[in-house]
Amino acid sequence: MLLHRDIEYGVRTAIEKAQSAGDLPVFDIPEIRIERPRDLTHGDYATASALQMARLARMAPIKIAHLIADNFVVPDYISDIDVAPPGFINFRLATKYVQGIVDEILHDGVDFGRINIGNNKKAQIEFVSANPTGPITIGRTRGGVIGDTLARLMEAGGYDVTREYYYNDAGRQIQMLGESVQIRYQQLLGKEVDLTDDHYQGQYIVDIAQSLVAEHGDALLDESADYFSDYAKARISKQQKASLDRINIHHDVYYNENDLYSSGRLQEALDVLQENGYVYETDDGAKWLRTTAFGDDKDRVIIRSGDGLPTYRLPDIAYHWHKAQRGFDVVIDVFGPDHHAVAPQVLMGVQMLGFDTDFVHTLVHQIVNLERDGIQLRMSTRRGDYVTLDELVDEVDSDPVRYFMLARSANSGVLFDLTLAIEHSDKNPVYYIQNAHVRCAGIFRKWAEAGFDADADDGADLSLLTHERELAFLRKSAELSAVIEQCITTFEPHHIAFFAYELATTFHTAYEECRVLHSDVPHDLALARLRFYRAAKTVLARVLNLMGMSAPEVM
Repeated sequence: MLLHRDIEYGVRTAIEKAQSAGDLPVFDIPEIRIERPRDLTHGDYATASALQMARLARMAPIKIAHLIADNFVVPDYISDIDVAPPGFINFRLATKYVQGIVDEILHDGVDFGRINIGNNKKAQIEFVSANPTGPITIGRTRGGVIGDTLARLMEAGGYDVTREYYYNDAGRQIQMLGESVQIRYQQLLGKEVDLTDDHYQGQYIVDIAQSLVAEHGDALLDESADYFSDYAKARISKQQKASLDRINIHHDVYYNENDLYSSGRLQEALDVLQENGYVYETDDGAKWLRTTAFGDDKDRVIIRSGDGLPTYRLPDIAYHWHKAQRGFDVVIDVFGPDHHAVAPQVLMGVQMLGFDTDFVHTLVHQIVNLERDGIQLRMSTRRGDYVTLDELVDEVDSDPVRYFMLARSANSGVLFDLTLAIEHSDKNPVYYIQNAHVRCAGIFRKWAEAGFDADADDGADLSLLTHERELAFLRKSAELSAVIEQCITTFEPHHIAFFAYELATTFHTAYEECRVLHSDVPHDLALARLRFYRAAKTVLARVLNLMGMSAPEVM
């Protein structure tokens, strides 16, 4: 249950009741904000609505607060309401309700925290979308983690989510890829040819060429660059999928740019743009898009002069036009910082094609830097000077990759501390969070080793859970639905990483003080706490899964 939404409704109803009774003047009720106080002595939830309405009601906020409290219909999960100067209203959860969260967690299991704000609406999230010209770099990895985590959260929020990967498998960069492999192939066979600065120069290009030599010898010397580009694209794409699989990222749809050409969608988009009066041609034969009509600082070329080939904007416009035609209720594009300027221009093109783009949300994340011996590594796919996802996973494993990429707002850069990521101590947030789950698993192993029945806690008396630490953990667990809602409505999945750390903190303090297998713990209380730790293990695994991370039994 989204308790804050239920309390919000109750406050609004109380205000309307006071207005109907004439105790409050009639006015348009502003947004009601229900918040979690930092100081728990102020309750579990609080609102400052009375302060916000003082001017509208022409009344002291403390008096408004008392009127709201008096008219509030108290649900079973609230134990008491109090008013604090100058006009705050505080709500406290009933202890019996908090204790009952244990059974709620165990009943819902892997779906705990699930809400239905999406109502099965169709959402499409495009992320990673790395060109098939090289390995997945750590920059693309961050977009992958953000997109996949948001997809998991939106599914938990009731959306029907499609994860999509757009392959830019056409255009000049693919031509350069083919030529690069071809030249390396020819060099391996003794021909004196050189790469230019425009070609791809990483070791992976040499590896691909070596495979071709091993398979075909010199039989490919007369093949065109297209043959080499097709071979390289297929090989690199396969490797990219395998790399993403290592950090638990999978896509439902792989959309190829070439399909826009073969299906005629790109030409159709160009035709409609021209028919709608948004394209003009200059004397050199270039075609320009009138983006200035939508607030851009200048118009943009979509067909180049000379060769008549599209610039990257036109395929992107045609692709997003097709997104609009496919009937998605929500579209989310997760891009790197290099797309900051281009993304708005693409949406301008979609508007020119007749679609409102309010359903499209663009997330532009900032760069990732690695901290290793104080040296930041530069990344350039073409020059081959970069760090790949595979290299990062090899060094720190998959879970730290996901957490460290997620645990900052997309608007902030990430400084990935390689030393911290592999440290087995509470300083490492990944270890700290996962160790909470490990501790739960350890309790159940020791319980079994002691010869007790595995399901002995069925029907345990949860009213015995009165320790402030275990109740604090249950209160924090109950916030999961609200955190899922926050991540979805703000398109900011990093909040789940913050929540995971806070949840682990409340767990570890409970673990230190709330024993199960101890001679001083009465049997009935031990059963209740075993039930508590069963629920804790479930909710910790749920949160880790929402972040795409594993829930280890041992570490």
